[in-house]
Amino acid sequence: MAAEVKQKSLAQLAAMQFVAGGSSGFIEVSIMHPLDLIKTRFQIQRGPGDPHHYTSLADCVRKIYRTEGTLSFYKGILPPLLAETPKRAVKFFTFERYKNMFAYGGHLPQAWVFSLSGLGSGLTEAVVINPFEVIKVKLQAERNQFKEQKSTMATAREIIKAHGFGSQGLGKGMTSTLGRNGVFNMVYFGFYHTVKGIIPEQPDPTMDVLRRFCIGLASGILSSVINIPFDVAKSRIQGPQPVRGEIKYRTCFATMATVYKEEGYLALYKGLLPKILRLGPGGAIMFLVYEHVFDWMKTNM
Repeated sequence: MAAEVKQKSLAQLAAMQFVAGGSSGFIEVSIMHPLDLIKTRFQIQRGPGDPHHYTSLADCVRKIYRTEGTLSFYKGILPPLLAETPKRAVKFFTFERYKNMFAYGGHLPQAWVFSLSGLGSGLTEAVVINPFEVIKVKLQAERNQFKEQKSTMATAREIIKAHGFGSQGLGKGMTSTLGRNGVFNMVYFGFYHTVKGIIPEQPDPTMDVLRRFCIGLASGILSSVINIPFDVAKSRIQGPQPVRGEIKYRTCFATMATVYKEEGYLALYKGLLPKILRLGPGGAIMFLVYEHVFDWMKTNM
């Protein structure tokens, strides 16, 4: 017999959605962060002339391991860990709020409701996490040993002291972060919930987990392929500039145009493989953890 779901107030449900979303983010980052570091390294390199050029995913892993050490795969992990709990909490919490808003009156098709709600949640999420992204990218871009790296707080203080909270400080790359997260969540939530509603629920719990994992996997991969030009622009803007003291990458679309003109169309897809390897299974993990924790809380709290 299925466990009885206790009646909850709207405030209780909202709090549970917030906690479940935060839990999903913490677990996903803890597992998948090394691939995020590799993705950033590919996105900030500028071609064979770059002294730190990586020719393949395996070459990147090998060089980081040999020159920087094993722990270097976790460079910059504290900012996303600090950010992911509120970030994913905001993602799922605001998605539910936007979904209620767009579904009100029943005027929009359900797929539109899911996609627009995802877009809204992504834009909201971007505002929350951008300062953490600035710090994370700076830490990930450094080539020193992990033990030689400045702490997250020291790096944050350094950025604030030099540039403050504006467009060259903790607000750097905000437009590209808005584009990246808005587009990702629009596709991620829109695809997942639409397809989940089409493919029948399986009576076998194990098979149903597999069904939801595969849909989440496809959602994460598709979202990553579509939004990666924004991600590349964000990494270029927030990462080290090619010439010290000069700002080459300033705004989102201007950066995309520069990368396209100087390095070709495929440069806008740098880091796609590690991004897919991270956010494909990572996207599935987030949905499974969120739904499991939320369902558990509805039944047991």
